[in-house]
Amino acid sequence: MAYTTSPSTSTAAAVAWAFAAATCVKLLLVPTYRSTDFDVHRYWLALTHALPARQWYTDASSQWTLDYPPFFAYFSRLLSLPAPLVDATLVSVPVPDAPPFAHLLYLRLTVAFSDLLLLGSVLLLARDARRNQRPFLALALVLWSPALLAVDHVHFQYNGFLMGLLLLSLHFLEQEWDLAGGVVFASLLCSKHLFLVAAPVYFMYLFRHYCCGRGVVKGLGRLVLMGSGVAVVFAAAFAPFVYYGQMQQLINRLFPFGRGLCHAYWAPNFWVFYIILDKILAFLLRRLGFNIAIPEASFTGGLVGDSSPFAVLPKVTPIATFLLVILAMAPCLIKAFSNPQPKHIIRLVSNACTCGFMFGWHVHEKASLHFTIPLALIAMDSLNDARHYFLLSIVSCYSLFPLLFENQEYMIKVMLLLTYATLMWEENKSNGMYDLLVIDLQFRIHADHVCEMMRRTCTCLTSFLD
Repeated sequence: MAYTTSPSTSTAAAVAWAFAAATCVKLLLVPTYRSTDFDVHRYWLALTHALPARQWYTDASSQWTLDYPPFFAYFSRLLSLPAPLVDATLVSVPVPDAPPFAHLLYLRLTVAFSDLLLLGSVLLLARDARRNQRPFLALALVLWSPALLAVDHVHFQYNGFLMGLLLLSLHFLEQEWDLAGGVVFASLLCSKHLFLVAAPVYFMYLFRHYCCGRGVVKGLGRLVLMGSGVAVVFAAAFAPFVYYGQMQQLINRLFPFGRGLCHAYWAPNFWVFYIILDKILAFLLRRLGFNIAIPEASFTGGLVGDSSPFAVLPKVTPIATFLLVILAMAPCLIKAFSNPQPKHIIRLVSNACTCGFMFGWHVHEKASLHFTIPLALIAMDSLNDARHYFLLSIVSCYSLFPLLFENQEYMIKVMLLLTYATLMWEENKSNGMYDLLVIDLQFRIHADHVCEMMRRTCTCLTSFLD
C-alpha cells in the first residue's frame, strides 16, 4: 500500500518516533544503577531550595559541595520548585541517606525533561540547508547516542541540557546570529565551566566574523556590543556572590587544581600514556639498581591535596596542560582567524573540545560527549564525516563502559551500543552502501522499521530489568 502523507507530515511523524523511542528507553532505565553523581545532584536540589544563595558555596555540611557555576545552581533551584509536591524530604537538608523510589523517579524525570532543550537545538541545526532537513537522522544520532543515554540516564548527569545549550549556540553561529551565539555560549560557561576549553575558538571566530572587516567604528561598536552582552550574562551569574564577598570561595570550588592530573576514572587521553611510561621507567630503573622513590599518593584519588608526583618523568602542572591544550588547538585558532565561515564552526568547536579532552587537567571521561555529540551533526554533511563519526562514537561509548560496572547493567550498555550501531548499519545497507559502515545521508527510514528495532530493544531491557 502506498503512503500518501505529505513530506512535512512524514517528517513530523519520524521526529515524534525518534523522541518517543528515546523517552521509552529513558523510562526503562529509571531503576538501573546510579552513581554518586545522583547523590550530588540530589543534594544540590535540596541545597538550592532550602538554603539562601549566600550559603550555596559556603555550605560544607555534606561531602557533596556545590562546585558548578551559578547558572547551574539556579537551574537546580528551578527543578526543585515542584519537588515538595512529590515528597517534602526531596528538598530538605540533610537529605535522606537511602532515597525512596519517588526521589529517584523525580530526579530521573528532571533529566529527561531537560533533554527538551537538546531536542529543540538538534531540530534547529537539522534545518540547515546542507543537512537537507533530515531531522529524524539528526535526532537518532544524538538522542539515541548510547554514551549520552548511559551517562545521563543510568550513571546520572545533565549533559543533555548542557549540550542543548552548546548546540543552540552553534545554531546561532551557523545562521550568522553571532551576538545570540556568543550570549548563549556565555550562559553555557556560567552553567558548566569545563566548556571553557572552547572559549579561545569562540573568541577568535566572533572577533573575526562579527567585529572585523566592517570599518573601525562599526567593528569597535560590535566588539563593545558583544562584550556587553557577555558581561551582562556573567554579571547575572556572579554578581550576587561578588556582593556576598564569596568569589574566592566560588573560584576554589570551580577549580580544585589539587585533585591531580587525572580523574578517578581515567579519561583515555595523552596523560594515560605519560603515566604508564613513568611507571615503566620507574620499574626498569629500580631493576637496574637505581633508587627510585615510589609515590605514596594516587594519580586518580580525586581529593584535594592527594595529587601524586611522578617517579621519573617531569611533574605535570595545570599551567603545562593549559599550554599544551592551546598548542594542540592552534590549527583551529588559525582556521577560525583566517577563514571564519559559519559552516566550519561546529567542526572547530569539536576540535577544540577534543584538544581539551586529550591534554587537559583532571579531565572527566564523560567529557568525550562534548565533541562526539556535535560531530553527530557533522556526520550528516558528508560520507567521510560519517565514517569518522561512526568510529569515534563507538570507541568513545566503549571507553565509558567501566562507568556502569555492575553486572546487571552489562547487557544494557552492550544492547544500547549494538542497537545504535545496527541502526546505522541497517540504514546504510538499505541504500546499498557497504563501505566501512557509513551512515546513509538520505532520509529514507520507515516508521515500522524504527518501531521494530526499538520494540526489540525495549523487550530485552524490560526482561533483563525484571
